[in-house]
Parts: sequence; structure tokens; C-alpha cells
Amino acid sequence: MSTSPGFGRDDGGRLWVESLPLDEVAERFGTPCYVYSRAAIESRWQRYRSALGTDGDVCYAVKANGTLALLNLLARHGAGFDIVSGGELERVLRAGGDPARVVFSGVGKGSEEIRRALRAGIRCFNVESAAELERIAGIADAEGRPAPVALRVNPDVNPETHPYIATGLAQSKFGIALEEAEALYQQAAADPRLQVRGIACHIGSQLLSVAPLSEAAGRLAALARRLQGQGIALDHIDAGGGLGVHYVDEQPPSPAEHIEAVTAPLRDLGVAVLVEPGRAIVAEAGVLLTRIEYLKHNGGKEFAIVDAGMTDYLRPALYDAPHTLEAVAPTQAECRPVDVVGPVCESADTFARDYPLPAAPGGVLAIRSAGAYGAVMASQYNARPRPPEVLVDGSRSHLIRRRETLDELMAGEALLAEE
Repeated sequence: MSTSPGFGRDDGGRLWVESLPLDEVAERFGTPCYVYSRAAIESRWQRYRSALGTDGDVCYAVKANGTLALLNLLARHGAGFDIVSGGELERVLRAGGDPARVVFSGVGKGSEEIRRALRAGIRCFNVESAAELERIAGIADAEGRPAPVALRVNPDVNPETHPYIATGLAQSKFGIALEEAEALYQQAAADPRLQVRGIACHIGSQLLSVAPLSEAAGRLAALARRLQGQGIALDHIDAGGGLGVHYVDEQPPSPAEHIEAVTAPLRDLGVAVLVEPGRAIVAEAGVLLTRIEYLKHNGGKEFAIVDAGMTDYLRPALYDAPHTLEAVAPTQAECRPVDVVGPVCESADTFARDYPLPAAPGGVLAIRSAGAYGAVMASQYNARPRPPEVLVDGSRSHLIRRRETLDELMAGEALLAEE
């Protein structure tokens, strides 16, 4: 069996993660269960780090997968971090991340989140509105320390992706309109409570072409030149993330192509370039293991009912997003089209329709490319405990988050007091 990064099959047809067969992982930790390859994460990280070089920073997008062990792994490799909440900041800090290399994005930053981030000494707030800029300035004044800021500008570039993850169009809730940004930069530069550090942008996620990224970077470059011409110094330009990954048959650009697309328009500005990959680092490094509980015929269709549901992995239901599904071990079952569905009481709880699989009760399936926006979005709907997460390193497996218990599911609740 090859020990190359990630996942592969041996001569007998078993699916492996690094040097462990996935059917043995399922037997040890149960299903549903998330499994990640350390080597795959590190390989993808290094491709980004090498492509960007030393003149910028790779700030991993914590929202993609914020499990402490994965954040710690990336922190050990020198990652910066892109966060969107106070909770994500605490995760980064507890995982050993450097706050001076944290950028804080997000449209709804609360006052306490801003205060905590300012006290922690983060690199920059990516500001999404004039109202937020004023709130940050007021908190900075009360704290007696200027706040480092960049405006997240909205370049009105079509990212050609699912509308739910397009974030750079004119009517998006994200960012500040490009035509309004210049005046707001002048206001920020004149405010002693603030320190202008750069420009930020993020146009969307699961991008399968670098052309929109290059177009957006060009618009940022034009804004940067105007600001520099007015004496407003810039430390960096944050070009965001959004590179797509392979789910079924996509052929996404490489990290090197991503970096070239966003850095080429910015090279003569004398600023550092930041990028925020999340999905592109962890998605293909993870699978969700699930076991077939029942086969059911209904209305001329055959259903494979599995023990994972939309509570464990929301992406297929939320975006009607297809994934590659595979039987983990060889089986005598006939390969035939089945609808792979979960146990949750929603018709949207479907992983695949008319998908050719050798489905048999008790068989374990792997839902591929589930390392991003998987466990991090898990819920307790239908009173379902959240699944465990396992990190595989060669022939060793590490339980990095245990399965939630029923007691933990109800922790924090209370019965009504007797009257």
C-alpha cells in the first residue's frame, strides 16, 4: 500500500487514508465519523506557502474547519489565520496561533468581539461598513490604543459560483462599495483612533477560474494607487481566498495559479499580499464515513438510508451540492443506482440521487472532499449528537474530537422550577 498523501485504494480494493484502511477506522471510531489526512493538509499548505513566498502571509480561513488540532497543526507550520468571530479568535489562541497574524473579517462584529481582538493584538480588522468603522474607533478610544484597519471593498466582480457563496457582487451584504471606499479611507486615515493598514477583498468561494480573482486584484491595485497618491500608506493587500476544489468532476486551478492571479496586478505597489485559503487546504484532505442502515424501495426508487445526515454534513442539503461517494471495502453487492439519504426528518437530507453504488446494509461509504464546511457546521437537530473527528498521521490515528454524548447534547438546559 502506498503511503503517499491522502487517500487511495490497495490492490484488494480497500480504500485507505495514508497507511490505514478506512474500514478499520470506521470499526474503531464508529460512524458517522470525519477522518482527515495530516499529510494531505500539510502538502496543500506547503503548496500555498511556496507559491506566495516570503513577501506575504497565508491566513487560513478558520470557518472552513476550526478543530483545535487542525489549527494547531497549521500554526506549527507558521500559518496566519482569517477569523469571522470572537469564538474563532479564541480557537486560534488556544491552538497556539499568533494573534499578530490574525485578520478579523465578518459583517457583524460585536463590541465585545472587537474589544477582545484589540486587546489580543490582532494584525487587522477587515471593516465591512462605515458603521462598523465608527464602532471600532470608539472602542479603540476607550481602550487607549489605535485599532489597525483595512476596508473590505466590494469590487462587483462575478465569481461564477453558487449564489449563496458569492460575496463580491454589488448587492452583496459583504464589503463596502468600491466607489465609496476612497472617502471612507480618507476619514479613517484622519482619525487618530485608527491605523490604516491595508485593503481587503473576498469575492466568493469554490471558484473554478482565476479570472475573477485577477480582475478583483486589478481593481484593488487601482484603488491602492489612488490612496498612495493621497499619502495614505498601505502595509498589505488582503486578496481573500475562495479557490475551488474537486468534489465530483471539477478541475480547479492550482494554488500556484491562484497566487499568480492575485499577486501579478499588485507587484509594483510595495505591499505585502495576504491570501485566505480555507476549503482549498482542508476539503480534499477529509472524508465523512457513514454506514448503510437500511435499503428501502419506494415509488420505483431504491434508497440507501445511512447513519449520517444533514446534521453531520449540511453542504449537500444547503447547496444541493454533489459529492463523490465510494464503498470503503469490496462487497458482493450489485452496483446499481440508489438515492443515498440520511435519517433526519427533512426531504433535503439527501447526499446523492440515482448514484451507482454497491449498496448493502452494514456497508461503509466514504463521502469524499468533506474536510471543509463539514464538522464545523454540524448541528444537534433531531437531538443527534455531533460526530467525532479523527486525524490520521501515517499508520497512527488520533481522536481529535470525540463523539458528543447525550448528556453533552443537553448540557446547559434546565427543567422548569417547581412552583
